[in-house]
Amino acid sequence: MRAAIVGAGSLGTIIGAFISKAGQDIHLIDSNVEHVRALNEHGATVTGSLEFSSPVSAFTPDALSGSYDLIFLLTKQTSTQQTLSLLKAHLHADSIVCTLQNGIPELLVEKIVGRQRTIGGAVGFGATWLRPGVSSLTSSRQALEQSAFEIGEIDGIERPRLAVAKRYLECVGSTKVLNNLMGIRYSKLLMNATFSGMSAALGCTFGEVLGNPRAMTCLAFIADECIKVAHAQGIDLVPMQGEDFNAFELHGAGDIPGKMPLYRKIWSQHVALKASMLQDLEKGRATEIDFINGVICHQGRQHGIATPFNDKVVDIVTSAQQRQVLTSPNNLQQFNGLLERHAAVLAGGAAWTA
Repeated sequence: MRAAIVGAGSLGTIIGAFISKAGQDIHLIDSNVEHVRALNEHGATVTGSLEFSSPVSAFTPDALSGSYDLIFLLTKQTSTQQTLSLLKAHLHADSIVCTLQNGIPELLVEKIVGRQRTIGGAVGFGATWLRPGVSSLTSSRQALEQSAFEIGEIDGIERPRLAVAKRYLECVGSTKVLNNLMGIRYSKLLMNATFSGMSAALGCTFGEVLGNPRAMTCLAFIADECIKVAHAQGIDLVPMQGEDFNAFELHGAGDIPGKMPLYRKIWSQHVALKASMLQDLEKGRATEIDFINGVICHQGRQHGIATPFNDKVVDIVTSAQQRQVLTSPNNLQQFNGLLERHAAVLAGGAAWTA
């Protein structure tokens, strides 16, 4: 079995370290030359809630040879087309491409490499890339033990190739095979659109969002929009970390206080995490905002669901990206109009429309 992690950044470095430590052969592929050099010279080093290092074999994409049986795709969605176009030369008819990217990436992946090669899944823990060869595990060890990965097929059929991917991912933590991949995807999309979206928009950690009541009110509306967009497509969100994410749906602003204990229960394990989109802004890179909150906005328009809070997050992050400036907690003021409008709509007994 020839396996590789493509996009060995923050998450990929940690996943590769665990898999290598467990005695499985896996190549770490990344375009960062200094990172690849450090991985080969010093191994993949994990810090944060766990501390260890494991020898790995790392390559830049131009140094690849032969074909791979299994690829875990962890690049940013902004580079999916380019990455897979190059990798197609290293796939055979029965290769497995397991996308662990954010958003809803399976549709683009299957368009490039074919559905017969495509599976996907959600990652249930967070990481921050610190320097070449080193990533910090910013979620608790409990997050790995409870739900590190949830994987599945686009059509929900459980095929033997899922067991192949699971065998590798279980080296990291609990890996579940589910028959509702799109439900998994929308649950993870909710996780990313809410805390990652607000972290990126406000330039802060998940914990700082969790500790700000006004930010959490906005976040509750972001989650509600995500759920309503999923339900409009006949998709029920799959439980993650043992919790039913459909429970975050709102029937009015009065529901919000009752949702806060569940938010704290789930996200208190991830308070140190800083959104990868925020990390991209800090490095002057393009973010995945169009593939996270932007997916909710796009699907909302397609199905007549208003998404004003997700629209605002997209506007804030896109503006910062284009102007190459950092976001800050002052951006919370940009949601004031939406919150006031929502209060007025509720008072008038009306509803928002797209």
